[in-house]
Amino acid sequence: MKNMTTDVDLYFTEGCGRCPLGGTPDCKVNRWPQELKQLRRIVLDCGLTEESKWGVPCYTFQGNNIGVVSAFKEYASLSFFKGALLEDTNGILDKPGENTQAARLIKFTDVKQVMEMEPILKAFIYEAIEVEKAGLKVELKKTSEFNMSEEFKKALDEHPDLKTAFETLTPGRQRGYLLHFSQPKQSKTREARIEKCTPMIFEGKGLHDR
Repeated sequence: MKNMTTDVDLYFTEGCGRCPLGGTPDCKVNRWPQELKQLRRIVLDCGLTEESKWGVPCYTFQGNNIGVVSAFKEYASLSFFKGALLEDTNGILDKPGENTQAARLIKFTDVKQVMEMEPILKAFIYEAIEVEKAGLKVELKKTSEFNMSEEFKKALDEHPDLKTAFETLTPGRQRGYLLHFSQPKQSKTREARIEKCTPMIFEGKGLHDR
């Protein structure tokens, strides 16, 4: 794997650098060059600061994360870290994942779509800035409110050391595992996930930590 991109300009030509496709014609940024260009322009027109975070262009206001412009295989997107707090009367904002609590994004597959939505996008951005000015936060579900699979309950009951290790994880890491373990429909699959992740839990790592 290549080194993760730390230069914003480089992202728009080379990609994030987190996979072997970075810098090649097959990189996702090459699917949506005009869409990304216009999204970048629109965000910068709103006076946000452009930084490179996690290999992608991140836009901030007074040090607070507002949104991200990025490319995926099926679309380019503008995402908002606290999108759940934005007024979305027309149902434009999507959840990145089924269990996402705070973030929301807008998907684009045509540069004309970006241009036509420019006033709406700027309204979202300015609203997101006001959210930061007001110090608003998304009220996240507590870890105790997440479903724990019967298989994981059994594992914790049978292995007190695993229970201790799990309880020392950060709430975010705990929630990640709870969701990961409860998603499969078959018990054998849930058990396999628990077994695979147990060493990571003992090491104090989250599901996506390396």
